[in-house]
Amino acid sequence: MHDVVELTKALIAAESITPARGPVFDVLEAALVPLGFHVTRFVEGEAPDGPVENLLATRAGTGRHLAFAGHLDVVPPGEGWTAGAFAPEVRGDLLYGRGAVDMKGAVAAFAAAAARVPGATASLLITGDEEGPATFGTPRLIERMAERGVKPDLCLVGEPTSAHRLGDTIKIGRRGSVVIRIEVPGKQGHVAYPHLADNPIPRFLRALAAVDAIELDQGNAWFQPSNLEIIDVHTGNTASNVIPGAATARVSIRFNDLQRGPDLIDRVRAAVHMHAPEAVVEGRVFGDAFLTHPGQLSTLVADAIEARLGIRPELSTSGGTSDARFLVKLCPVVEFGLLNATMHKLDEAVAVADLHALADIYAGVLERVSV
Repeated sequence: MHDVVELTKALIAAESITPARGPVFDVLEAALVPLGFHVTRFVEGEAPDGPVENLLATRAGTGRHLAFAGHLDVVPPGEGWTAGAFAPEVRGDLLYGRGAVDMKGAVAAFAAAAARVPGATASLLITGDEEGPATFGTPRLIERMAERGVKPDLCLVGEPTSAHRLGDTIKIGRRGSVVIRIEVPGKQGHVAYPHLADNPIPRFLRALAAVDAIELDQGNAWFQPSNLEIIDVHTGNTASNVIPGAATARVSIRFNDLQRGPDLIDRVRAAVHMHAPEAVVEGRVFGDAFLTHPGQLSTLVADAIEARLGIRPELSTSGGTSDARFLVKLCPVVEFGLLNATMHKLDEAVAVADLHALADIYAGVLERVSV
């Protein structure tokens, strides 16, 4: 079970649509215990966000403590796969199956690397809730680590970061994410008697125009400009002769480290209230932006990539959110993993050669931190 391809197959075969628990964690535990890891598993949460299983595996050794963070939950496979989404199969040079790239392949690669560097101090922080709301996943793992006094020096997240070929990109930060709901109330009535109703739509449209006109920033050395997108508008009105009683919208903002989520909610609220003072504006911050400045950790990982593949990776902050937004509170964090071209798609697949190369790179990282 310490061959990276066979372990990836076994993990794929254990169906684990988010929120995940059970058999897929059995497979990983069986691979880690013979390598000297002490494995703790716990299930937390209730529906709809849970129950979620998490796994914390620790091994004492020499050098600095490297934590590997990842997830075993996957998105639903959808219809139309060439073969079974949870029936892993090598066809040609590729291994197919849901989670091959995102991110059971990387979890297997780190386990294979840990088998080859038995003296390294290492831990695995594995959740079943990364693809979901993350309510009972990595944040709860961090709480358990604090209770047990587990304090990594460095953290590597195995998300699929490579864009065009394995090793071309390391993520040293991520943008933050906030979603804001706007509701402008009115009074429902017949369109022929507007004086007996209060149409919220004119105020609603003026408010949305003000929100859309907000200029956030121009980006900086490591981040692209923050962007605000109106992603949904709704009145629920299916009739042609009714003035609606309310109008709602949702706004999604992906923001860099020049902004803070709560401040953005306040800014949108102020813009809306200029035109609709009675409006309700509520937001949820799914993660603030973070940056691990280029330095020891990114150089260490880049050196391991260059030694195995002969290329120097780009340092990037592009893409969506990941659980690194929680882990950065513990220690410096970077992300590096497989090619992301097929993640979340039908016939998700990873090159067998890339699995072996990734295991080699992770082993190189462990060797470098264990001295």
